[in-house]
Amino acid sequence: MYIIAAIIAFGLLILIHELGHFTLAKLNGVKVEEFAIGMGPKLFSINGKETVYSIRILPIGGYVKMLGEESESNDPRAFNNKTAWQKLSIVTAGPVMNILLGVLLFAIIASARGYVSSTVDKVVQNQPAAIMGLKSGDRIVKVNNSKVALGDDFVTELYTNGAKSVNVTYIRGGKEQNIKITPIRDKSENRYVVGIYFKTIENATFGQSVKYGLDETRSLIKQTFAFFKILFAGRASMNDFGGPVTIIKLSGAAARAGILSLIAFAAYITLQLGIFNLLPIPALDGGYILLFIFEIITGKKVSDNKVGVINYIGFALLMTIMVLVTIKDIFYPIKI
Repeated sequence: MYIIAAIIAFGLLILIHELGHFTLAKLNGVKVEEFAIGMGPKLFSINGKETVYSIRILPIGGYVKMLGEESESNDPRAFNNKTAWQKLSIVTAGPVMNILLGVLLFAIIASARGYVSSTVDKVVQNQPAAIMGLKSGDRIVKVNNSKVALGDDFVTELYTNGAKSVNVTYIRGGKEQNIKITPIRDKSENRYVVGIYFKTIENATFGQSVKYGLDETRSLIKQTFAFFKILFAGRASMNDFGGPVTIIKLSGAAARAGILSLIAFAAYITLQLGIFNLLPIPALDGGYILLFIFEIITGKKVSDNKVGVINYIGFALLMTIMVLVTIKDIFYPIKI
């Protein structure tokens, strides 16, 4: 039942993404031939007035198939006959919907169980933060000139800096002060720490919940790009990433932990879907976005047939990566 709940939750995130594309396509007068959740062979479908609504067997994505999307068409309702601005709005809508959903889900979590602020609650004695003078009640606002709105922002900076010292800006008694702290390695947790715990804001108001949703979304986007930096630097391990099998496995674990844990994990995954689809890779929304921005700036239209070939190659490469990551998930599963 937990696995079923996880698959349904993941399916809803895909649905939101594709619904963004579908809605903007309809608003821009584009004919949608198929609205699909899942990939691969079709499980079942419903024929609408002009669109086939289908569920496919593999819960690893979805798509909105538009007339004239991958080849030229003379139909005025074809995607290829719309302006670059119209096409840009259609392809951007999916990732934007995922990101907005993340803000909403995080706001719900803050309203239900509170959130961790950037105000220091406890300082561990004889640890770097205590030695350098940080005290309970200090509100950290910057680390290495990066804004800190939540405790997660501070943790992200420590994660990316490793053993390097960090410049910490905090407010005490209305006055801004600065110190430099050198983290130490916590062998039991395999990470660098400075010895502080942050205060949890309970019974968050509507305004605080929305602000938390925005701040946590920004923080997670920042954490994602921080991971890319570590990945390309060769410092990531096999246990740092996973594919569909890992997502379902972790979603099931989150479902067992309770509805709020599942919502939190769904918020994280929807943001990853949004960010990943914005990457400038052929066959992803980001590849289209880059293309249409080029057309808007230069006023030149790239051949639809060439775009179709490039996207076909990009899709084949993405599917190859998906297969490899799935094999990794099976033979080198992430420990939870």
